[in-house]
Amino acid sequence: MSDNSSIQTHKATSPMAAHRSKVMLFLKGVAMGLGDSVPGISGGTIAVITKIYDQLVFSIRAVDLRACGLFFTGQFKAFWQHINGTFLLILALGILCGLLISANTMLFLLENYFVPLMAFFIGMVLASSALLRNEFSLRTWQNILALFLGFLLAMSIGFITPRSAELSHIYVFFSGAIAISAMILPGLSGAFILLLLGVYEFILGALLGFDLPYILAFMLGCGVGLLAFSRVLSWLLRAHHELSYGFITGMLLGSISALWPWQQAQAEVGEGYTMLLPALVCLVLGVVVVVLLQVVFATKPSESSN
Repeated sequence: MSDNSSIQTHKATSPMAAHRSKVMLFLKGVAMGLGDSVPGISGGTIAVITKIYDQLVFSIRAVDLRACGLFFTGQFKAFWQHINGTFLLILALGILCGLLISANTMLFLLENYFVPLMAFFIGMVLASSALLRNEFSLRTWQNILALFLGFLLAMSIGFITPRSAELSHIYVFFSGAIAISAMILPGLSGAFILLLLGVYEFILGALLGFDLPYILAFMLGCGVGLLAFSRVLSWLLRAHHELSYGFITGMLLGSISALWPWQQAQAEVGEGYTMLLPALVCLVLGVVVVVLLQVVFATKPSESSN
């Protein structure tokens, strides 16, 4: 009798555990969407913090010729399993929700609370860098060199003058391809790239206004960039794991130069530094948010999402 009860309990809790795992995966997607909609922390960094990064990269990488063959020959179940479809679908829905939730908020904060918002992003960057530091060792000169090169690259990107000309659909397409590549790369935010390219507020406005032609151009660019870059990244993670994370961490630290809220000279001496105290508070808050994400999503899913 007790054995039967134990079996029934296991059967009852197993679907519940699977459901809970999917809910947690969706929330991780929301966190990725929220993170990558702001120019301070990448969705890839959130994926690292929430312990799904490698699974994400290799699942995207699985969309290959074999997957196409399975799909076009009608082997849909095998296709879905091959690309880890349930995992990608749930995560994608979460990311989309996160992006939509944050769109209005980010536009308002950028317009009205620019300095505290940038300080908040810097806090997130510093905390994320500390977390990624566990992925590589500084005892080898190759990793130190990778860190330095990543830092220089991000610093160089920070000096790019944002584009202000009339946006074409082709430009939006390529912006999406570059931004999505940054999104799956922990260290460089997709929103940060969009900000540098001068399309950040434009894309948020297109999402909110449901400007379908621009949204489709951007999404198509994201799809092409995602499939192409995931192959490069999956190879780097397999062959040069520590070097990759050293380079990524360097880029993350280098991006602080572009986020610094007092870059432009003020009309009056000291103007702009009046927000110093709120900025310091927001910097600490940014650190706290990343640490909380690490704590909340500390456990790695034990079962496959399929």
